[in-house]
Amino acid sequence: MNPIEELAALRHPLPEPGSVTPADCFLDACEQVAEQREEEASRLEAASEALRVDPLLLALEDLRAQKEAVDARIRWMLAYGREFFGNRPYGLEELARHAGYSFSGVRTAYG
Repeated sequence: MNPIEELAALRHPLPEPGSVTPADCFLDACEQVAEQREEEASRLEAASEALRVDPLLLALEDLRAQKEAVDARIRWMLAYGREFFGNRPYGLEELARHAGYSFSGVRTAYG
């Protein structure tokens, strides 16, 4: 396996036996991951050649961007839960517990 294929495999791990429900879809799930790996390897190779950047660094930049996008969505959900959801806003402690934030972190996350 070449380094780009290894990066694609790290980004798209095969499912563990017993982790797919229903169980008879396990092979389909493995095939889907194989397709994702091929697409990822092609994308990484093309971007690496076009930009003349190491594919590992491209993969890391992509993951960082995904992480930042998820963090932003969490902050939006926290704000929604505190300000607009239902008749009564969720408490800071409950939101913190479910979002993996501290009590004060929730207060400042969307401010």
